Amino acid sequence: MLIGFMATGKSTVGRLIAAHMGRSFIDLDSAVEVQAGISVADIFRRQGEAGFRKQESAALTTALQTSDAVIATGGGAACREDNLQNMLAAGFVVALTADPAEVIRRVGAVSGRPLLDGAQDPQGQAMRLLAQREPFYARAHARFDTVGRPPEQVAADVITAYKERAER
Repeated sequence: MLIGFMATGKSTVGRLIAAHMGRSFIDLDSAVEVQAGISVADIFRRQGEAGFRKQESAALTTALQTSDAVIATGGGAACREDNLQNMLAAGFVVALTADPAEVIRRVGAVSGRPLLDGAQDPQGQAMRLLAQREPFYARAHARFDTVGRPPEQVAADVITAYKERAER
Protein backbone atom coordinates (compact mmCIF):
# COMPACT_ATOMS: atom_id res chain seq x y z
CA MET A 1 0.00 0.00 0.00
CA LEU A 2 1.37 3.37 -1.00
CA ILE A 3 0.60 6.54 0.93
CA GLY A 4 2.07 10.02 0.78
CA PHE A 5 1.46 13.53 -0.39
CA MET A 6 0.00 14.32 -3.80
CA ALA A 7 2.34 13.97 -6.79
CA THR A 8 4.88 11.80 -4.99
CA GLY A 9 4.45 9.05 -7.58
CA LYS A 10 2.10 6.67 -5.76
CA SER A 11 0.07 5.70 -8.83
CA THR A 12 3.03 5.46 -11.18
CA VAL A 13 5.14 3.45 -8.74
CA GLY A 14 2.15 1.35 -7.69
CA ARG A 15 1.46 0.27 -11.27
CA LEU A 16 5.11 -0.73 -11.70
CA ILE A 17 5.12 -2.74 -8.47
CA ALA A 18 1.87 -4.50 -9.38
CA ALA A 19 3.17 -5.40 -12.85
CA HIS A 20 6.47 -6.69 -11.48
CA MET A 21 4.82 -8.76 -8.76
CA GLY A 22 1.92 -10.03 -10.88
CA ARG A 23 -0.69 -8.34 -8.69
CA SER A 24 -3.70 -6.22 -9.39
CA PHE A 25 -3.44 -2.45 -8.99
CA ILE A 26 -6.01 -0.21 -7.33
CA ASP A 27 -5.79 3.57 -7.59
CA LEU A 28 -8.03 4.72 -4.75
CA ASP A 29 -8.96 8.06 -6.35
CA SER A 30 -10.03 6.21 -9.51
CA ALA A 31 -12.05 3.77 -7.41
CA VAL A 32 -13.84 6.71 -5.77
CA GLU A 33 -14.58 8.23 -9.17
CA VAL A 34 -16.03 4.96 -10.47
CA GLN A 35 -18.11 4.53 -7.33
CA ALA A 36 -19.40 8.14 -7.45
CA GLY A 37 -19.74 8.41 -11.22
CA ILE A 38 -18.00 11.80 -11.17
CA SER A 39 -14.44 13.13 -10.84
CA VAL A 40 -12.70 13.79 -7.54
CA ALA A 41 -12.76 17.52 -8.36
CA ASP A 42 -16.54 17.35 -8.90
CA ILE A 43 -17.02 15.50 -5.61
CA PHE A 44 -15.09 18.27 -3.85
CA ARG A 45 -17.19 20.94 -5.59
CA ARG A 46 -20.52 19.25 -4.82
CA GLN A 47 -19.88 17.65 -1.43
CA GLY A 48 -16.79 19.36 -0.07
CA GLU A 49 -13.77 17.63 1.38
CA ALA A 50 -15.84 15.88 4.06
CA GLY A 51 -18.04 14.25 1.42
CA PHE A 52 -15.02 13.14 -0.54
CA ARG A 53 -13.29 11.70 2.54
CA LYS A 54 -16.39 9.66 3.38
CA GLN A 55 -16.42 8.15 -0.11
CA GLU A 56 -12.65 7.63 0.02
CA SER A 57 -12.93 5.69 3.29
CA ALA A 58 -15.65 3.46 1.81
CA ALA A 59 -13.51 2.80 -1.29
CA LEU A 60 -10.52 2.01 0.93
CA THR A 61 -12.54 -0.52 2.94
CA THR A 62 -13.48 -2.26 -0.31
CA ALA A 63 -9.92 -2.12 -1.69
CA LEU A 64 -8.46 -3.63 1.48
CA GLN A 65 -10.65 -6.69 0.92
CA THR A 66 -8.94 -7.37 -2.42
CA SER A 67 -6.21 -9.92 -1.89
CA ASP A 68 -2.78 -9.46 -3.44
CA ALA A 69 -3.46 -5.92 -4.65
CA VAL A 70 -1.13 -2.96 -4.71
CA ILE A 71 -3.13 0.06 -3.55
CA ALA A 72 -2.14 3.66 -4.24
CA THR A 73 -4.12 5.99 -1.99
CA GLY A 74 -4.87 9.65 -2.40
CA GLY A 75 -2.72 12.05 -0.43
CA GLY A 76 -5.19 12.47 2.43
CA ALA A 77 -6.46 8.91 2.78
CA ALA A 78 -3.91 7.97 5.44
CA CYS A 79 -4.69 11.12 7.42
CA ARG A 80 -7.82 9.70 8.97
CA GLU A 81 -6.84 7.60 11.95
CA ASP A 82 -9.26 4.77 11.19
CA ASN A 83 -8.04 4.57 7.57
CA LEU A 84 -4.40 4.48 8.62
CA GLN A 85 -5.03 1.85 11.29
CA ASN A 86 -6.85 -0.33 8.74
CA MET A 87 -4.01 0.06 6.24
CA LEU A 88 -1.29 -0.75 8.77
CA ALA A 89 -3.23 -3.83 9.92
CA ALA A 90 -3.86 -5.01 6.36
CA GLY A 91 -0.32 -5.06 5.03
CA PHE A 92 2.92 -3.31 4.17
CA VAL A 93 2.50 0.47 4.04
CA VAL A 94 5.07 2.62 2.25
CA ALA A 95 5.12 6.42 2.25
CA LEU A 96 6.51 8.09 -0.86
CA THR A 97 7.89 11.58 -0.32
CA ALA A 98 8.77 14.70 -2.29
CA ASP A 99 9.38 18.25 -1.10
CA PRO A 100 6.66 20.88 -1.72
CA ALA A 101 8.60 22.65 -4.47
CA GLU A 102 8.89 19.37 -6.37
CA VAL A 103 5.20 18.64 -5.84
CA ILE A 104 4.27 22.02 -7.36
CA ARG A 105 6.68 21.44 -10.26
CA ARG A 106 5.07 18.05 -10.94
CA VAL A 107 1.43 19.16 -10.76
CA GLY A 108 1.79 22.45 -12.65
CA ALA A 109 -0.19 25.66 -12.39
CA VAL A 110 -3.63 24.08 -12.83
CA SER A 111 -3.24 20.74 -11.16
CA GLY A 112 -6.76 19.36 -10.96
CA ARG A 113 -5.98 18.92 -7.26
CA PRO A 114 -8.85 20.52 -5.33
CA LEU A 115 -6.71 21.37 -2.30
CA LEU A 116 -4.12 23.25 -4.39
CA ASP A 117 -6.04 24.81 -7.27
CA GLY A 118 -7.07 28.35 -6.53
CA ALA A 119 -4.50 28.82 -3.77
CA GLN A 120 -2.76 32.19 -4.03
CA ASP A 121 0.46 30.53 -2.88
CA PRO A 122 0.35 26.90 -4.08
CA GLN A 123 3.77 26.07 -2.63
CA GLY A 124 2.83 27.58 0.72
CA GLN A 125 -0.45 25.65 0.66
CA ALA A 126 1.48 22.45 -0.14
CA MET A 127 3.84 23.16 2.76
CA ARG A 128 0.92 23.64 5.17
CA LEU A 129 -0.87 20.48 4.01
CA LEU A 130 2.31 18.45 4.17
CA ALA A 131 3.05 19.66 7.70
CA GLN A 132 -0.43 18.55 8.79
CA ARG A 133 -0.14 15.18 7.10
CA GLU A 134 3.47 14.29 7.91
CA PRO A 135 2.71 12.72 11.33
CA PHE A 136 0.46 10.21 9.57
CA TYR A 137 2.92 9.47 6.76
CA ALA A 138 5.68 8.98 9.35
CA ARG A 139 3.87 5.90 10.68
CA ALA A 140 4.36 3.92 7.46
CA HIS A 141 6.47 0.78 7.61
CA ALA A 142 8.96 2.30 5.14
CA ARG A 143 9.59 5.63 3.37
CA PHE A 144 11.20 6.48 0.06
CA ASP A 145 12.02 9.89 -1.39
CA THR A 146 11.04 10.11 -5.07
CA VAL A 147 12.80 13.37 -5.96
CA GLY A 148 15.32 12.91 -8.75
CA ARG A 149 14.75 9.15 -8.89
CA PRO A 150 13.13 7.25 -11.74
CA PRO A 151 9.89 5.50 -10.79
CA GLU A 152 11.41 2.14 -11.73
CA GLN A 153 14.11 2.58 -9.08
CA VAL A 154 11.60 3.63 -6.43
CA ALA A 155 9.45 0.60 -7.30
CA ALA A 156 12.48 -1.70 -7.05
CA ASP A 157 13.34 -0.24 -3.63
CA VAL A 158 9.78 -0.74 -2.40
CA ILE A 159 9.75 -4.34 -3.61
CA THR A 160 13.08 -5.00 -1.88
CA ALA A 161 11.77 -3.51 1.38
CA TYR A 162 8.59 -5.59 1.07
CA LYS A 163 10.56 -8.80 0.58
CA GLU A 164 12.92 -7.99 3.47
CA ARG A 165 9.96 -7.37 5.77
CA ALA A 166 8.30 -10.60 4.64
CA GLU A 167 11.47 -12.56 5.48
CA ARG A 168 11.48 -11.29 9.09
